[in-house]
Amino acid sequence: MSACNDYIAFSNRRDFLSKSAMGLGAMALGSLINPLQAFNAPSLLNGGGGVLGQPHFAPKAKRIIYMFQSGAPSQLDLFDPKPLLKKMNGQDIPPSVRGEQRLTGMTAGQSSFPLAGSVFDFKQHGSSGAWVSELMPHTAKVVDELCFVKSLYTEAINHDPAVTFIQTGSQQPGRPSIGAWMSYGLGTDNENLPSFVVLVTKGKNGQPLYSRSWGSGFLPAQHQGVQFRSGKDPVLYLNNPDGVSALDRRRQLDHLKQLQELQAAKIRDPEIEARIAQYEMAFRMQSSVPDVVDLSDEPDHIFDMYGEDSKKPGTYAANCLLARRLAEKGVKFIQLFHQGWDQHGNLPNAIKVQAKETDQASAALLMDLKQRGMLDDTLLIWGGEFGRTSYSQGKLTVDNYGRDHHPRCFTSWMAGAGVKPGYSYGATDDFGYNITQNPVHVHDLQATILHLLGIDHEKLTYRFQGRRFRLTDVHGQVVKDILT
Repeated sequence: MSACNDYIAFSNRRDFLSKSAMGLGAMALGSLINPLQAFNAPSLLNGGGGVLGQPHFAPKAKRIIYMFQSGAPSQLDLFDPKPLLKKMNGQDIPPSVRGEQRLTGMTAGQSSFPLAGSVFDFKQHGSSGAWVSELMPHTAKVVDELCFVKSLYTEAINHDPAVTFIQTGSQQPGRPSIGAWMSYGLGTDNENLPSFVVLVTKGKNGQPLYSRSWGSGFLPAQHQGVQFRSGKDPVLYLNNPDGVSALDRRRQLDHLKQLQELQAAKIRDPEIEARIAQYEMAFRMQSSVPDVVDLSDEPDHIFDMYGEDSKKPGTYAANCLLARRLAEKGVKFIQLFHQGWDQHGNLPNAIKVQAKETDQASAALLMDLKQRGMLDDTLLIWGGEFGRTSYSQGKLTVDNYGRDHHPRCFTSWMAGAGVKPGYSYGATDDFGYNITQNPVHVHDLQATILHLLGIDHEKLTYRFQGRRFRLTDVHGQVVKDILT
């Protein structure tokens, strides 16, 4: 029995010394370094500050509204007119222009590649003289506020990797989205709403959208985008079940938080803090979300500005109006997804529908922000994942054609905080096939967006699986020529 007691005493002393060494060592280390950096995450329980604490330098933009046009709008029918295509309509694109570009499976088997001039008229607008198609009359009225980037290019040739690339900086799934990076770095300006909100147009068909496009990847889970939907429950699973009062819910969360804090202290897993933060955010959102999504207090002239569809929840126009309300409430990154731009055939008819659904509301959002004094510190972005070919996919007729994917060049526009208004940057050749001036890679666009938020894209990193990751991977240059 004495031997047994001696063993227990020895074991306890050994455990005590071991645990004390670890505990005291951790405390000493924690006093010397930033504990947030040590765990690769900001504190999730003491407010909405991001891991950076403050931007690397003075930001031009306080918030971003990104109107993502999923499926790839045809730049040749909207913003980048090419008279030569009309002149050579039906003739094959010269091999010297097409080069050795990899083709998609949709056109790889074609025996010819006939050039297709746009059936739509283009005119110059505003004092800037920007060219805009007849499809976009409302956008044409605000061109002097826009900065067109006509020389974007990507490495992806199909939709899913291209969308993943422009949203996360990698063609492979699993990386954090641009909104998640911003939330991780800068935190939130309103603790009652997520820092990153996603709005998807209801009832649209097209290339599928996956939640990884607004996911947090390997970042703490509370940085993922929160999708707001139209209907009774704007955020799924947010409301209490029948019979559960707000007080009951509060008590439940308090007890759950105590249990999770015990677990967090024991195993030191940052994801436990993320889970607590998500529960607390959801509780606060129970009162904040119904107010922000209720458009009934908007005056008639605002609905008139955004168009008739703005009265229909879930439409692109209603989402644009909701985006303005979210911006007013301090949401830092708002992303709209509008599907249906993938027009491999019947483009002239299909693109009319897409333009009508998006043109007026996009321009109205800009004007609405401007009249409220918010455009100066809000960055607007409009564009898709790649461009469309100047040659026709399938049969070309007098009034019908389709266009395949084209990663070599495409057009997006930006407006607001920190970008030059009434400006066009970059250029493509007369065939609308290759970039001739100022190419802008997807990573360059991402670096520029972060720069406008006051973030050095090379310094916002996260250590995962033995290496430090960033949104722009290992390249990316800020496009300084488009900045004010």
